[in-house]
Amino acid sequence: MTSIDLPLWSPSPELIASAPLTRFMAWCGERHGLSFENSDQLHKWSIAERGAFWTDIWDFCGVVGERGARDLIHGDDMLAARFFPDAKLNFAENLLRNSGSDDALIFRGEDKVAYRWSWDHLRETVSRLQQAFKAAGIGEGDRIAAMMPNLPETIAGMLAAASIGAIWSSCSPDFGKQGVLDRFGQIEPKLFITCDGYWYNGKLQDVAAKVQEIVAELSVPVLVVHYAGDAAALAASLPNARTFDALLADYAPAPLEFAALPFSHPLYILFSSGTTGVPKCIVHSAGGTLLQHLKEHVLHCGIQPKDRLFYFTTCGWMMWNWLASGLAAGATLCLFDGSPFAPDGNVLFDYAAAERFAIFGTSAKYIDAVRKSGLEPRKTHDLSSLRLMTSTGSPLSPEGFSFVYEGIKPDIHLASISGGTDIVSCFVLGNPLKPVWRGEIQGPGLGLAVDVWNDDGKPVSGEKGELVCTKAFPSMPIMFWNDPDNKKYKAAYFERFDNIWCHGDFAEWTEHGGLVIHGRSDATLNPGGVRIGTAEIYNQVEQMPQVLEALCIGQDWDDDVRVILFVRLASGITLDAELEKSIRARIRTGASPRHVPAKIIAVADIPRTKSGKIVELAVREVVHGRPVKNKEALANPEALVLFEGLAELKS
Repeated sequence: MTSIDLPLWSPSPELIASAPLTRFMAWCGERHGLSFENSDQLHKWSIAERGAFWTDIWDFCGVVGERGARDLIHGDDMLAARFFPDAKLNFAENLLRNSGSDDALIFRGEDKVAYRWSWDHLRETVSRLQQAFKAAGIGEGDRIAAMMPNLPETIAGMLAAASIGAIWSSCSPDFGKQGVLDRFGQIEPKLFITCDGYWYNGKLQDVAAKVQEIVAELSVPVLVVHYAGDAAALAASLPNARTFDALLADYAPAPLEFAALPFSHPLYILFSSGTTGVPKCIVHSAGGTLLQHLKEHVLHCGIQPKDRLFYFTTCGWMMWNWLASGLAAGATLCLFDGSPFAPDGNVLFDYAAAERFAIFGTSAKYIDAVRKSGLEPRKTHDLSSLRLMTSTGSPLSPEGFSFVYEGIKPDIHLASISGGTDIVSCFVLGNPLKPVWRGEIQGPGLGLAVDVWNDDGKPVSGEKGELVCTKAFPSMPIMFWNDPDNKKYKAAYFERFDNIWCHGDFAEWTEHGGLVIHGRSDATLNPGGVRIGTAEIYNQVEQMPQVLEALCIGQDWDDDVRVILFVRLASGITLDAELEKSIRARIRTGASPRHVPAKIIAVADIPRTKSGKIVELAVREVVHGRPVKNKEALANPEALVLFEGLAELKS
């Protein structure tokens, strides 16, 4: 048996015995008179008996609130289904169950700023903000919008909003003015929270002029949080603005109050990437978000009280919302803001070693960047406390899987996860009771009827198709904002198959019961009528040292589609005939002859969203001479110009 035939990691009997998922299986079995021999059996039961399963999640995880008598109504109708229609709970109350002097939040801003908050300090800050929000007339259903770094103050603002039933929406301070207005202008917030500046790549980024322009159009009161600039000066330059510190000084800590709200009460408004138009405003419920995140944190990630939980994310990505929920499992959140390569590529591993991370969450792009930088953290850092690494944002390549075990830690549980803003969570993710196979996501989430369907709406195994979910689940959006007849909502997920959630990922089951995501299905290539996932090409070409990054599209050509590969090359490398030949050979042997691009073109940069995802659709629009409707959604919109009028695309 070769190493390719062996898993990269398998849980030890001791790990299996101590996993919360193992305890949950036994607990459910005893409760229902059943016997689960493995997690696959548990998953089948969780789909067949969704009401009982989610009730068990509520009880096992100790949700604070009144569950009510009914667990699920209209369960066969994806859009009409309602979980726990009689329940009353408060999201913030469930995240603030702890108190005391232990760390709740630890923060690092590159190498410039570091501080930490205890549970008591967090609760006191939330109390003061809660009082201030109420005094400002903010209540149930009102929106609070934040353009903030990943600070403890941001977590506190969200919790204070949730405690009174207000709806929280956030983005990161690197968004441009129009990107902020495209999002927050739609939801008409009652308060806008901003920082006075932020650090990125060792440089102070001033936001004063941008904030002044945004506030002039939003016309709402402003709260300015000090981080990297002059909060007092910025607040003084704005109408109806105060600093965070001045506002808190008006209120003494008081016992927290939590509004008892329905399970489906709106908690968050998240936004689609917006690269094909104005971002969609996706509204998520307090109850659905809480239950789904508790399930993922406690059972799939094995998070235990006092674990150090880290995710490299900004406040404009749903992984920030996912990270924040870790408080409900009793975890200490390790927050970071800035560049993960400032001052150098060790910064996050320095943080992990110093604070004894148990869970290190990041993106596939970051893992690949660490690999290409030549760093080997397993040799330079004490990562003995680290037991789980999660990766999302784009498919993690097989080489990325291998690097984690070879370069970061050989005995770690690596979980590639995939879901998205649409469900503020994961459809497919890790399983602490199963082996990790190179290039594979371990399996579907408990309680989620995930499958892969062909174009005819039939389940397929061993071939690629659409990732679907065939039954309703609690973390489905409750609505889109300003979409009273659900027209946008239905078009986003239910147009392809009737009463079936079609997620827009191109996926495939594996022989181990895991899944491989081959990229977004709306970016799938179709040369000669054969569907090809872009990730299959990236997995090959991005392993070449000459190529830093790649982007692939299908170009309409001679009544067919031809594959165009754009590459960003390493410093000093040019795309000559020899390199082109090597790239084609690598793709031909590693994927298939059908994957070989018709054209390979070198570009200086590749456009990406604020969360680091490359934007194939935007490039495809530019190549075909069509306008990109919302360039403000991009981190580097200037890169799109590189794809306009390329001579190589005309022959």
